[in-house]
Amino acid sequence: MDVKPKSLLIAACFGLTSMFALADSLTLKADHPEAYEVVKGDTLWDISAKFLDDPWRWPALWGVNPQVSNPHLIYPGDKLTLVFIDGEPRIVKKSFIKSSPQGRVQSKNGPIPPVQLSLIQAYLNKNRVVESDWLLQQPMLLSGESDASYHIKGEVVYVQGEFEKGQQVGIYQPGRQFSKVDEQGDKQDLGQEIIMTSTGIVIETGPINKIELLSDFRGSQAGDRVIGIDEESLLPAYFLPRAADSVTGRVLATNDGIREVGALQVVYLDVGKAQGVEPGHVFSSFRDGKKIVFDRDGKPLQPDERSSYHKLKAKFSDDNALTMPDTYRGDLMVFKTFEQVALALVVKADKTIRVQDKLQTPLSVTEDTYSAKRGE
Repeated sequence: MDVKPKSLLIAACFGLTSMFALADSLTLKADHPEAYEVVKGDTLWDISAKFLDDPWRWPALWGVNPQVSNPHLIYPGDKLTLVFIDGEPRIVKKSFIKSSPQGRVQSKNGPIPPVQLSLIQAYLNKNRVVESDWLLQQPMLLSGESDASYHIKGEVVYVQGEFEKGQQVGIYQPGRQFSKVDEQGDKQDLGQEIIMTSTGIVIETGPINKIELLSDFRGSQAGDRVIGIDEESLLPAYFLPRAADSVTGRVLATNDGIREVGALQVVYLDVGKAQGVEPGHVFSSFRDGKKIVFDRDGKPLQPDERSSYHKLKAKFSDDNALTMPDTYRGDLMVFKTFEQVALALVVKADKTIRVQDKLQTPLSVTEDTYSAKRGE
């Protein structure tokens, strides 16, 4: 089953703060345009990057109220103009309206999204993180009409549980069990990753239901869990990119299981709804600073120069070791949240983003924070 466009519609709009000197000020790019006409394929992140050094600051430039449930939308053809009111920058919009025999109508193109939907669409329903106990309570795929071990698009499979005829479902296999070590050193369970193998539709109900598979991504097999798909819950109707505030965490995992990723790739974070994380939150990623130890002559030893003795000393003693500043790696935008985990897109990568990198409130490129971003 393909996700309907309306389920992927992300809307965001934006507003005003002061421009210079303060830590929360806006910094316009030196080569910013005075006006820009929105074209099909644009994203809000890309447009904001034309005007600001920190694209995640667009709520301050556009002036949206996060409490408003229906902010103004930006469409291809709209003209955006930079103006200054009392010395403060603001973007104003002139909507694209065309004439027709029936009168003046707005562009039929949908509003532009915060980021390219093609980068995240596959993760909206294919990747979920749930409680292990909850997963074990979900209906199970029992068998199929064919004798094959793996069932693919067009086949009919048999499933236990209660369903309605015509109901759309996803079939999932368990993935990784996520956990982290908390500040007290205790292991904390963050949930069970489940990965969609197929989608289907219920064609017959009863003690044993029949489900026709509409798509397959890796083939479904006996024992997979069958979960109803609520398209409207896949993504919020309105999606306001903004700085994450007072939430810290770490990069938990990459989608592909590799250690490092670059721009426009997806990662899991070890914070979620329980920590107040919401779609649209932007974090900056930092690599832990190296710990330097000294030899008997007072010479600093780099990590690859240490003996087993020096490594042990660096781990357990601060008397003869110094920790270097953390180094800025890039920015990530959350697009989907679970109870203890979130999925985020790497929207900027000065350097590769690695599992266990720190997550912090993003920093502005100002005189006071420029060096901090680079660990200077």
